[in-house]
Amino acid sequence: MQHLAIITTHPIQYNAPWFRLLAERGHIAIKVFYTWSQVQNEEKFDPGFGKAIAWDIPLLEGYDYTFVKNTSKNPGSKTFNGIQNPTLIREIEDWGADALLIFGWKFKSHLQAIRYFHNKIPVLFRGDSTLLDDESVIKSVFRTYTLRSVFSKIDYALYVGSANKAYYERAGLRANKLVFVPHAIDNKRFASAGDSDIPEWPNVLRDKTIFLYAGKLELKKGVGFLLSTFSALNTKDADLIIVGNGPIEKELKSLYGKINNIHFLDFQNQKTIPSILKNADIFILPSKGPGETWGLAVNEAMACGRPVLVSDKCGCAADLVEEGKTGFVFRSGDANDLKDKIGWCIQHRNVLKQMGANASQKIQDWSFEKIVTAIENLVNSPDK
Repeated sequence: MQHLAIITTHPIQYNAPWFRLLAERGHIAIKVFYTWSQVQNEEKFDPGFGKAIAWDIPLLEGYDYTFVKNTSKNPGSKTFNGIQNPTLIREIEDWGADALLIFGWKFKSHLQAIRYFHNKIPVLFRGDSTLLDDESVIKSVFRTYTLRSVFSKIDYALYVGSANKAYYERAGLRANKLVFVPHAIDNKRFASAGDSDIPEWPNVLRDKTIFLYAGKLELKKGVGFLLSTFSALNTKDADLIIVGNGPIEKELKSLYGKINNIHFLDFQNQKTIPSILKNADIFILPSKGPGETWGLAVNEAMACGRPVLVSDKCGCAADLVEEGKTGFVFRSGDANDLKDKIGWCIQHRNVLKQMGANASQKIQDWSFEKIVTAIENLVNSPDK
């Protein structure tokens, strides 16, 4: 059986379930090497939420893993030198890896592993960066040069969608080095969740159209733009629910907290968020970047049978949003465009249920099963 070593910084609620599925299927052996060892026995402070987060679903069950000692003086995943693991390469070799899958290259130890294992065993790379952020010509040229240097040591890039694929193509990777491994969430868990178990749900009238944002309250998410645009509509036929916490929370609540049809809820964990999504009519992700990559909250909403309104700065927009069928894409920062789309949804509330059903059907092709099958086929291929 082929042995796949996986390098990533810390347990993530979107990845752990398909690590477990890979192990359960037994077509390859896996071991996950977590490089941010300081989070092993404590909650991880998330600056995007502005608080320590402990996910309420199991992230370390059903697969083999280890936390590799991180010797950085300032450990964390925000800087290159925040991840330094002197024993990482030796531990991977001692385990007997036949292939390597690395999440993220902008960490010292991850980049060292890419360079060391190049031409020794197949090196697979997983990331979700895009070219959707606006940048200067100088910055674009520099990034292209850097990417080509890094990805020349990669055997296969596992792209999550079309915008991510374009990023790898810019880095010089040819078609035979690009493998589609879709971004996904636990569709079955979200679809099967009840629709009544909602903590502290606002007192909204059910004859209104309920719009929902759930995520971090930080600048790149564009929540301030959403609130400004929605409040300017001055509609009595819709409510907007904002779920989450973060660095701009106080400012947003000061500006919009007293508006009757705008409501704020604190961060909701994985067990309660499906019910939150199912009690809204439509989900909005207004991200403006820089640094917005995909937007997995959109997958979650669609798995719950909800249509979506998505900014064109989100990597998922091109792949998941079929205009007028599963939702709408609006131009980032264009208040008139967003107003028009919100207004259409209010006027055609009776259509949203069918759009939600379309969204639910669409997201079935973006699944954990597709992820693990693609990885198994690649690792077990005699031509890898």
